[in-house]
Amino acid sequence: MCQGGKRMKISRRRFLQWTAASAAALGLSKFDLERLDNVVLAAGTKAPVIWLQGAACSGCSISLLNSIKETTIDDFLLNKVDMKYHHNLMTAAGDLAISTLDQAAIDHNGDFILIIEGGVPTADNGVYCVLTERDGQPWTMLDAVNELGSKAKYVINVGTCAAFGGVPAADPNPTGIQRTDNILSNKTINPIINLPGCPTHPYTIMKTIIDLLLNGMPNLDSEGRPAFAYGEKIHSNCPRRSIGKASQLGELGCYNGLGCKGQSSQYNCPNIRWNNQVNWCIEAGHTCIACSIPSFPESPFYKFG
Repeated sequence: MCQGGKRMKISRRRFLQWTAASAAALGLSKFDLERLDNVVLAAGTKAPVIWLQGAACSGCSISLLNSIKETTIDDFLLNKVDMKYHHNLMTAAGDLAISTLDQAAIDHNGDFILIIEGGVPTADNGVYCVLTERDGQPWTMLDAVNELGSKAKYVINVGTCAAFGGVPAADPNPTGIQRTDNILSNKTINPIINLPGCPTHPYTIMKTIIDLLLNGMPNLDSEGRPAFAYGEKIHSNCPRRSIGKASQLGELGCYNGLGCKGQSSQYNCPNIRWNNQVNWCIEAGHTCIACSIPSFPESPFYKFG
């Protein structure tokens, strides 16, 4: 799917069909769509993206690849951004893949979007997550984040593992995974954008990138999260809130007494749901496990008695 330096041509009619269909999902106004039309169709303006993967399950990449109700991921990757490097998506491998990454960082120094997925081990100089070798020495995720983070125009942490450490950083954390914004403190051109979630919703990833292209930096909360996706607590929009308390999982009612963490978690799940807006955790009969907060994973997930 990665196109390297190649640029795909699409008709204006096809582009307008895509933007009109995706307006509701991405939350873009008519004015934004007109601006996006001009930006994307202008020569040489497709945003170069480098996507790194560290200590994680690749769940956020899989989430992004999941089909979207109004369009598909191939439209986004081929027509809206120029994905220069992604370990799972690009056809190149080995030295060719790394040379593509290196060349992209040189050609687009100060102008590319760096997306980080997964935790960044820091113990023993980051040797627990090696991306490749350079001059016979391991080039670690820690090396890559430090090198590319200072060159990127925008840095986006996709998923709780990249944003806050997540599951890989849970005690006892032998690999020394840290929050990425701690590693890159005062080293980036713009503030780091955190898109936590386990995984992050594909709409949230896409809208954040499109907003960056149209408007620059979004409004961020104290944890570096965009307000449009993390501005409200899940409990505030939960349809079970006014039904009464449930006594067991699967029962219709509020799960607050069963360990639900919706009152302490900010995420847009109740509004956009998952799998093409089919369902989400609480609607499916499960508690909210607060996968988008800095302290995730918290134990216990369930509370009985």
